[in-house]
Amino acid sequence: MHLTVVRGGGRMAADSTKERILDISLQLFSQYGFSAVSIRDICGQVHIKESSVYYHFTNKRAILEELGNRFEMIAGGLMQRLDDAVAQLQGEGGSGISGGAAAEVFFHDYLMDDFCNRYIRLLHMERSGSEAMRQAYDKWIFEEPLRFQERIFNALIEKKCIPAADGEYLALKYYAPIYLFFQRYLLGGELTEAKKKLFLEKAEEHITEFFKEMGGV
Repeated sequence: MHLTVVRGGGRMAADSTKERILDISLQLFSQYGFSAVSIRDICGQVHIKESSVYYHFTNKRAILEELGNRFEMIAGGLMQRLDDAVAQLQGEGGSGISGGAAAEVFFHDYLMDDFCNRYIRLLHMERSGSEAMRQAYDKWIFEEPLRFQERIFNALIEKKCIPAADGEYLALKYYAPIYLFFQRYLLGGELTEAKKKLFLEKAEEHITEFFKEMGGV
C-alpha cells in the first residue's frame, strides 16, 4: 500500500527522528486509520530504516500511546486554562473570560490546532472499534467541553450577564451547532484555511444569535 501525507504545521518539532516519527505517524493514522498503517509505511515517509523506529518505540502501539499522552496533556492544559479563567470570573469583582473569548481559545487552540485536530480525527475514526478510543472521544469532544460550558453559563447567570436559566441546557443548546460545524468543516478532508474560515463564520453567526435570543450582555 502506498500512503502519502499532507505536510503542514503542528506542535511537534521535526528536528529529531523521534519527533518526525510521531508527526508522520499521526498524519498517516488520522488519514487512513491506525490498523491500515504499518511501520514500513511510517519509515517510508520519514525516510529511515525500520530499525530506527524500534530504537525509539517498541511497536506501533507504543507510537499511538505516546500520541495519546501528548494529546491528553494539551487538551487537559487547555481545559485548565479555561477553568482558571472562569474561576476569575466567579471571584468578587472578577473580570475573567467572556463567552466569546472562551470560544476563541477553544476554536483556535483546540479544534483548529493541527496536532489536536489530527488526533481528534483519529479518535473519530477508531472509536467504533476501540472502547478506549470511544471513551477518549466522548471525554474530550463532549464531556469536557460541555462541563466547561455549563460552568461558564452558570457564572454568567450569577453575574447577571444573561437571564437565569438551566446551565446544563444552555451548554447543550450552545454546543450542538458548534459540533455540527466542526463535523462539517474541520473533521473531513484536508484542514484548509478556507474550511477554518467557514467554520469560524458559521460559529460566530450561531454565537451571535444564541446570545441575542438569550437577551444577554
